[in-house]
Amino acid sequence: MPAAVGAADLAPLALSLRVATTATLLAALAGVPLAWLLARRRFAGRGALELLVLLPMVLPPTVLGYYLLLLVGRRAPFGRAVEAVFGRPVVFTPAAAVLATTVAASPFLVRAAQAGFEQVDAAYEDAARTLGRSELSVFFTITVPLAARGILAGAALCFARAMGEFGATLMLAGNIPGRTQTASLAVYDAFEAGDAPRAAWLAGLLSATALAALWLLARAGRRAGA
Repeated sequence: MPAAVGAADLAPLALSLRVATTATLLAALAGVPLAWLLARRRFAGRGALELLVLLPMVLPPTVLGYYLLLLVGRRAPFGRAVEAVFGRPVVFTPAAAVLATTVAASPFLVRAAQAGFEQVDAAYEDAARTLGRSELSVFFTITVPLAARGILAGAALCFARAMGEFGATLMLAGNIPGRTQTASLAVYDAFEAGDAPRAAWLAGLLSATALAALWLLARAGRRAGA
């Protein structure tokens, strides 16, 4: 640990936790229904949609950040529309860090949740329908609980990826200390500045936090699958 550790040293980790938690919740909100759609429905363009969802997993993070800049940058039509509505740009804000992280980490949740839905025996859902349950009731009381292990595994992977996100966040949110500098960016800054003790301390703290979160989510997944 560095000789003097202040609140400013913990700020990047706190921001990473907020960004990763928000990104994981947003990814679950949009990704779980999408995973169910990909697992249970056959429609035109399904293969293309699946490739599009998984694309951020294989794109270099800086390329992903570049595409996001083309979408929400101050010169982009969508970015200008958002700025006109909210009175401030998206880029170089904590919201931009959340957006970049959500897009980069969501595929991990969608892929694992899709596998979870594919393993659910449709006979249980059919039995619930014969008892008069609505489709929404079947989804929330039968399908999601039976796929919970896959969903939680995906959430764990998504959170871990979000905690370590670097390239897309740097492109879209920048590296502004106290505003958009996440723990990964702070490690890079400390290393570039030759402050090896601070870099090592931040890296260790970030790793321990990610491991603790993974352990908690894995434990929840085992309980859900029990």
